[in-house]
Amino acid sequence: MTNQALTIGPYTLPNNLFLAPMAGVTDRPFRQLCRRLGAGMAVSEMITANKSLWASKKSLLRANHIGEPEPRSIQIAGADPAMLAEAAQHNVEQGAHIIDINMGCPAKKVCNVMAGSALLQNEKLVSDILESVVNAVDVPVTLKIRTGWDTDHRNGVTIAKIAEQSGIQVLAVHGRTRACAYKGDAEYDTIAEIKSAINIPVIANGDISTPDKAKQILDYTQADGLMIGRAAQGNPWIFRQILHYLEHGEQLDSPPVAEVQRILIEHLHALYDFYGEYTGVRMARKHIAWYSKGLGNGNPFRQQMNTFEQPQQQLDFTEQFFSDLAQKETVAA
Repeated sequence: MTNQALTIGPYTLPNNLFLAPMAGVTDRPFRQLCRRLGAGMAVSEMITANKSLWASKKSLLRANHIGEPEPRSIQIAGADPAMLAEAAQHNVEQGAHIIDINMGCPAKKVCNVMAGSALLQNEKLVSDILESVVNAVDVPVTLKIRTGWDTDHRNGVTIAKIAEQSGIQVLAVHGRTRACAYKGDAEYDTIAEIKSAINIPVIANGDISTPDKAKQILDYTQADGLMIGRAAQGNPWIFRQILHYLEHGEQLDSPPVAEVQRILIEHLHALYDFYGEYTGVRMARKHIAWYSKGLGNGNPFRQQMNTFEQPQQQLDFTEQFFSDLAQKETVAA
């Protein structure tokens, strides 16, 4: 996989590992961190096609990609072809190099307005949206889908063919249906079928949680790349671990406590700088919880962390927690 660099339009990616777009998670600080730790590409959080919301603080932050390496991919969501086309044009004007269309989000608040994976029910509308967006911009357009609407309606192959015919340049497929949400195990048979049915690059997504599982899924689906989502939360070094395994066939050790501490502290500073202190502290809480998951005394640490209102309190408590852990690690060694 790593020998064949993936190209999207004029852009050649450093490798074929993608950070999946996740609302409330893949903001600019997290995207930049994952790129530094091995992700070849990171897609923005979902931005609505509803023009009246573009000037909202939330949308402006989601569209903020200042200082990110090229190519910058912005994901848009909606159900109206003309609105999505306009949203694509707007984001290209703001500096997007790639437009990604969301037809993969299973969230009720997205599906109830017939956006996200709800669109998979209406193949004609899918076609209209894709053609409208592709024709509206001069940059590459990519698409994220699920394998179908529910387990009785796995129409992923049909949607993939529509995508290819519409001019979509890369297709990411999450191995669950809309009805599955994130429950149960992802299935890869449909992704393999999609890969063999179309000629554009296919990116496999869903439950890619370890380097050996990444290799298994690549081999099984013959996909052109992998997209990692939840497994990167509190674990952004998963990208370099997967890359190392794919290139050398051996496992890379998890980072020592001191490196986890350094990465987390840098991440916290980036969150405070990006969001400001008040929101930054609140956004940091979930990331701190993910980083400390499975670590000794992690539970009381997380409970205490949720009571802090100031960045310095979070930073001091994090430093103390990881210093104690590093000391125990040294003693154990």
